[in-house]
Amino acid sequence: MQIIQRSSTSGIATDSSGSASSLDQAGVANAGAAQDPGSSLTASTPAPLRRGLSNWDQPLQNDISSAQQAVDFLEQSAAQLRALKSDLSAKLAARQMRDGQVEQQVRQFNDTWRTRREATGGSLDARLNFNKGEPASQRFAVRGMNLANLRNGGRETLAISVGGGTQGMRSVHLGPGLSDSEIVSRFDQALAPAGVRVSMGQDGELTFSTDEANYPAVRDAIAVQGSGIRFPTGQLNRLKVEAEAPAVMPENWGTGDIEAMRETLQQVMQALSHVEAALSKVRQELNAATMRAENSMPEIETAGVEDIADKFATIAKEPGYQSLQALTSALVGINRERVVSLLTLR
Repeated sequence: MQIIQRSSTSGIATDSSGSASSLDQAGVANAGAAQDPGSSLTASTPAPLRRGLSNWDQPLQNDISSAQQAVDFLEQSAAQLRALKSDLSAKLAARQMRDGQVEQQVRQFNDTWRTRREATGGSLDARLNFNKGEPASQRFAVRGMNLANLRNGGRETLAISVGGGTQGMRSVHLGPGLSDSEIVSRFDQALAPAGVRVSMGQDGELTFSTDEANYPAVRDAIAVQGSGIRFPTGQLNRLKVEAEAPAVMPENWGTGDIEAMRETLQQVMQALSHVEAALSKVRQELNAATMRAENSMPEIETAGVEDIADKFATIAKEPGYQSLQALTSALVGINRERVVSLLTLR
């Protein structure tokens, strides 16, 4: 059997030996002894595939995947919250005490909420902000790191340790006349290599953020050493870190009495509002990513494709080396991820 290499304009990769890597190229196999030696699929397919799966946008696939994971998690959370809201309202209306049902529902939602990072692939943070293509981050404040304290005083160099050890040591130079934005910028530039970003908070304090996975190490080991102007000199002084409160805190929901159930109902309603708002935003992101994917889908010339399929099917039915080579050539470069990506768009 003879394999005729197609023009590179198809956009579908071939291996180093020249074997075809898609159905389009496998279909050019000459039928050889089983067919007319002069017939070739090349002659019946004047318009090759212009682009193939090899051009598929991997970042776009990731955007769609992360958005879909976030949507699934938020839909599950919203359904559980609606059921809990309904049962709490019914029990409060009837002034019924505990029967174990709402307690079980609270535990179920708490378990779901704890899986947020894993279930969403890190795309949804504790404030239900969707981080497209980026891992979820944890925002936090550091005691004493407020602009009122940092902008006053003479020149001072702060040595800040992030994560412990001298390798995590960073220096921030402060002095009179610095604006708030300059102070924030100096902290951000100094701590960025350690995986910590700094911005200006609404309350006049520096707002720090880092990947959720990195937060425990930062929380337990951030320390500062000054020259006695803003922070003490000598050894590094551990600083207290306060994490930004999550949007939902089911661990605080109680059902022990009527008053506790009434308070829990208010918190459930607030949580449901946060979840539904986040769900709406992530759905918009998913729709936008899906539209971009559809617009960038490979444009396929259909002329001759049916003929290719028919002749390929004929070759595949013939036993022996010829059919085996045609089949294996067609499957080169086709993997599960590409198939799933295409099916997702349906």
